[in-house]
Amino acid sequence: MEHVAHIITEGLDITQIRKDFPILQQQVHGKPLVYFDNGATTQKPQVVIDAEARYYEEYNSNVHRGVHHLSQVATNAYEKARITVAGYINAADPHEVIFTSGTTASINLVASTMSRRFLKAGDSVIISAMEHHSNIVPWQMACEDSGATLKVIPINERGELKMDTFEAMLDDSVKIVSVTYVSNTMGTVNPVQDIIALAHARNIPVLLDAAQAIQHISIDVQALDVDFLAFSGHKIYGPTGTGILYGKKEWLNKLPPYQGGGDMIKTVTFEKTIYNELPYKFEAGTPNIAGGIALGTAIEYLQQTGISKIQQWEEELMEYAMQELRKIDGIRFIGDAAERSGAISFLVHNIHPFDMGELLDQQGIAVRTGHHCTEPLMDLFQIPGTVRASLSFYNTKEEIDKLVAGIKRAASMLL
Repeated sequence: MEHVAHIITEGLDITQIRKDFPILQQQVHGKPLVYFDNGATTQKPQVVIDAEARYYEEYNSNVHRGVHHLSQVATNAYEKARITVAGYINAADPHEVIFTSGTTASINLVASTMSRRFLKAGDSVIISAMEHHSNIVPWQMACEDSGATLKVIPINERGELKMDTFEAMLDDSVKIVSVTYVSNTMGTVNPVQDIIALAHARNIPVLLDAAQAIQHISIDVQALDVDFLAFSGHKIYGPTGTGILYGKKEWLNKLPPYQGGGDMIKTVTFEKTIYNELPYKFEAGTPNIAGGIALGTAIEYLQQTGISKIQQWEEELMEYAMQELRKIDGIRFIGDAAERSGAISFLVHNIHPFDMGELLDQQGIAVRTGHHCTEPLMDLFQIPGTVRASLSFYNTKEEIDKLVAGIKRAASMLL
């Protein structure tokens, strides 16, 4: 198995792609690293690492405020990254792209500003039963601050949204719907176009948490007609501490600023401050400039590789993984949706996820164990947590074979 022939599939040269990611070349506990924790964070190609280093080595300077050469070079590179992101998600205008520190910050921005301007007692916010904590807690805080009520779309035993219940929940009290595009725990792909269409029929805006979708699925915000979309740079092969909030211009103009400080203002006197226009209104203070530039590089890398080819290969990998994992004695999938992407959560017999995870690690296989920041979902299934294997386009079928063999080996030791 070790000396696999050069892998070219679906128009992707997987062997070459793997060489682009320096971390994949190492060994863990004397075994070649098999990295199946992509849902938590993806590895970075050398071009992204180089882009971040180049900023600090060659043109480190603050953006938007300097007339000197370095500041202009930095500003141009940072704003070029914004244009790259806008192109990738097909935003109508780069000014609809706000740089944040990640999905969590993006959702907090919308929840906090909505609660200050648009939510009051008697109003409600809809989320779903499969949300990550970062799309639950900010809305709980917004509801506490405003007196609004949080409502939750239930799911069936396969981990799919009960869409008829969702439709019945949409009434005049609902001021926003905020749901995940892809479940970080179960890999369920939600019917986001239907969700948006149903909400828009009642003039209700929709926020999509795309943290687990942006790296797997081609997203066109105009075709979706989504009002807000949030994602993290580190889950799309970019640096940690970077993220994006896309918002339709009319919504971003209606929301008050989230934080006060430099760059988000036009003029300041002690009597009155006039806020800056988009996108700077929501970008107070010195941003993660190096990270933002390198996020642009990560997206350019994906565009050159081809997101449709990536999606095709990942779907083939997912199908193969599910087919092989189903053969394992005593395996139970947590969430088994018809439409799925990225993540597979499972338990084997009554083995605790941590024990399974530790024994897989001893074999050089990285998976995530625990509740995956979806505690309400774990409570729903009445389990302590799961083992989660999450895939990326640099993974191979040989690695899936190693995972399956590793699970069987761990199970034989633990049972």
